[in-house]
Amino acid sequence: MIQTKPAPAVPGFDYAPSPETTPVKVRDRYGLFIGGDWVAPKSGECFATINPATEEKLADVAFANAEDVDRAVEAARRAYDKYWRKMPGSERAKYVYRIGRALTERSREFAVLESMDGGKPIRESRDFDVPQAAAHFFYHAGWADKLEWAVQSPERIHSLGVVGAIVPWNFPLLIATWKIAPALACGNTIVLKPAETTPLTALLLAQVIQEADLPPGVVNVVTGDGRTGSALVEHNDTDKLSFTGSTEVGKMIRRSTAGTGKKLALELGGKAALIVYDDAPLDQVIEGIVSAIYFNQGHVCCAGSRLLLQEPIYEEIIERLHARIETLRLGNPLDKNTDIGAINSRMQRDRIVEMVNSGISEGAHLVQASCPLPERGYWYPASFFTNVQPTHRIAREEIFGPVLSIMTFRTADEAIERANNLPYGLSAGIWTASGQLGMYTAARMQAGVVWCNTFNQFDPSSPFGGYKESGFGREGGLAGLRDYLR
Repeated sequence: MIQTKPAPAVPGFDYAPSPETTPVKVRDRYGLFIGGDWVAPKSGECFATINPATEEKLADVAFANAEDVDRAVEAARRAYDKYWRKMPGSERAKYVYRIGRALTERSREFAVLESMDGGKPIRESRDFDVPQAAAHFFYHAGWADKLEWAVQSPERIHSLGVVGAIVPWNFPLLIATWKIAPALACGNTIVLKPAETTPLTALLLAQVIQEADLPPGVVNVVTGDGRTGSALVEHNDTDKLSFTGSTEVGKMIRRSTAGTGKKLALELGGKAALIVYDDAPLDQVIEGIVSAIYFNQGHVCCAGSRLLLQEPIYEEIIERLHARIETLRLGNPLDKNTDIGAINSRMQRDRIVEMVNSGISEGAHLVQASCPLPERGYWYPASFFTNVQPTHRIAREEIFGPVLSIMTFRTADEAIERANNLPYGLSAGIWTASGQLGMYTAARMQAGVVWCNTFNQFDPSSPFGGYKESGFGREGGLAGLRDYLR
């Protein structure tokens, strides 16, 4: 077992607080966005959404039951038949582009609300989530009047109809735009169900859509928990379902929609492998590892949570990585100095703790950043395990937190075999100075996205998705666009 030492402190050097102002006004209570209007839920019920960094209530949000979901689908069907399917692509493009412009103009508002509701650092929501969300609207606006060239089919292409979309809590705004933008560009209407713990940016997006004067019912937002999502999945009048979330729920949706004729796209869990060869530039590797696993507190389905190191560089990487995580700043998500924000919910924090304890009990060695944790809120420090065996739970099950499992290999074929020896297949990362070795490895990885000498690089024109138990279907690019057409 390698004994690591924390990085020495730099005397007299610290960061002064740099809090972001809060330009967004959070309402006390939010209704449902159905048919272009804000309406009360039929049940009269609501639930609280919590700031995970402070455990304070941000707002009460309407709980949509099956009757509310039915109203939303009916509104989407009316809008599809009356307005959206008949509108020329060039006109639809104007609406889609207008939403992107509004996102850009109100970017600080969206970024702050995303950090308040989800716990992620403001630097990430400001520099990644919101710009990427706007970019998806701009990209798909450009395709709205060129769909024949996108598909290149000898037959006439058609929109699908009504799309039901269910998004998770880790990237609530960005993944919502991954589904809304291509659906609208292709002439479909949509019913969006955001995650229970992070509904606020979806509701702010609904305000933007209302102000953009889209025909009523083209976009509808229903909030609630898993019961709301189940009502949307089981509704008979949707033509496509797009779900991003856990593999277990994805399997249930697959069974529920079997034989219905609905198109289905599932983007599910992951346990991505990072393969580092001994010829890789180690400074670049360390930053790549940090980006792969500690970005968004590890709340990333494609997070690089399994690190496979070639044996000659194992000890040096461990020492460097330990020194690097000691420099990561954990704390207030609205502080622009923060690297690691709050865990999204108490339930998710407890899941991380349970998985870490299982790793310790199975004999792995835990290394953690020695930072103090705030007294209130849900927090977990940057961590990694050494002495991990491929059969350990922490090496096979998705933790969805800032916890990395480190193993070794000797040859490229051994690394590839270990990386692929899981039911997941969403993403992978490779670090090497050899282009030939990188291509040899990438061609043999069973993953939907493979990054070489980088990680977590996204673009609206590049398709994203996995296979095996990481789902099927693509989001982004032409591949994602075609999933919203027939």
